[in-house]
Amino acid sequence: MENQGIRDARSLGTPKMLILGLQHMFAMFGATVLVPALTGLSVSATLLFAGLGTLLFHFLAKGRVPAFLGSSFAYLAGYAAIAPNGEAALLPYACVGVACSGLLYLVLAALVKSFGTQRVMAFFPPIVTGPIIICIGMTLANSAINNCNGNWLIALVAIVTVVVFNIWGKGMFKIIPILMGVVVSYVFAAVIGKVDFSGVASAAWIGLPVKAENTVFSLIGNCDGNLLITAIIAIMPIAFATMIEHIGDICAISSTVGENFIKEPGLHRTLMGDGLATAIASLFGAPANTTYGENTGVLALTKVYDPRVIRIAAIFAIIASFCPKFSALVSAMPVGTIGGVSLILYGMISAIGVRNLVENQVDLSKSRNVIVASLIMSLALGITFSSAGAIVINLGSITLRFSGLAVAAIVGIVVNAVLPGNDFVFSSNYAHGKKKH
Repeated sequence: MENQGIRDARSLGTPKMLILGLQHMFAMFGATVLVPALTGLSVSATLLFAGLGTLLFHFLAKGRVPAFLGSSFAYLAGYAAIAPNGEAALLPYACVGVACSGLLYLVLAALVKSFGTQRVMAFFPPIVTGPIIICIGMTLANSAINNCNGNWLIALVAIVTVVVFNIWGKGMFKIIPILMGVVVSYVFAAVIGKVDFSGVASAAWIGLPVKAENTVFSLIGNCDGNLLITAIIAIMPIAFATMIEHIGDICAISSTVGENFIKEPGLHRTLMGDGLATAIASLFGAPANTTYGENTGVLALTKVYDPRVIRIAAIFAIIASFCPKFSALVSAMPVGTIGGVSLILYGMISAIGVRNLVENQVDLSKSRNVIVASLIMSLALGITFSSAGAIVINLGSITLRFSGLAVAAIVGIVVNAVLPGNDFVFSSNYAHGKKKH
């Protein structure tokens, strides 16, 4: 593929580079701040570590990959399992689980470096990752409905806005339908008097983005061991899905830019950057990070592929994180807005899982594939919506709770590896419509 874009944005001049950086920040913004709005995590910390995580990623990837790291939606199910109502006292436990999942990226990076991408990816074919992604969205759907019940009129405004911009939007607006849904429904709610701005008025203009009580370090000397182990076990397996998402995104960026980033700087470097960014962000009370498709869309739209523009966006995100008033504005978002946007968003997560199966031409006429998919989906949904909500195992004084997604991911990977007939061979087209045999 011939590279028709601009790799050195300095030829455009500083003003245009700054504008392009702002555009990239704008693209990631709506989805990135929606995650803390849904989970109860800090908006300011989210922006800070999205920016810092992106800069760390660029450093480890030799400054070559034009990727922005924003908040991952895949981990919403993990936060919901540990802190279903965004309880401040429980969120640090969930963050420990997410931080540990970030370390799995480092394990996969080491395996890729040692054995090569082809051999490692044989354990993560679409028949495993697709159903897991489907279940992540489905397990969250009920929380979206609960939020919509707060005000269905505001929720419908959000839903219609997202659909309109996603289908009929032009240029930049087509890339940011989630953000437009948030903005339009938020303004509508304010106009009809359904938003309480008292917290915004009292918030300071400048302040520190991280509070000690929101970090993992607040658990030192005051930790529930059972809950900590449960959080780690429940959340770590989600990384199996997000690591595949990362690989798909790197393939997409490679295709957009016209350079093979899987080969150079290497998949092991991009995995390491994403994993460390996630682990560090989680320690300080921010969501997991992931490479953002929205920003890949901006690359395709502008044809400017210079990674320095992405780093400018990261700096803008860091600057915004020091404004508590902005954080308060996001926190004041009506539940109807959150419900309407998340209703589509969670459905999109499941739809991505379906697309993963379809585009990679997974043959569901094969009994072994049907068995793998059925076990994953039955375990994930059945356990999640059971009366206990998890598989509970008592080991003396320790109580372990295995979430549906955790059990499903582990069983799916093992069963797929054991059953004969696994013909998946990884290529740079993985998750983008082609499959080798």
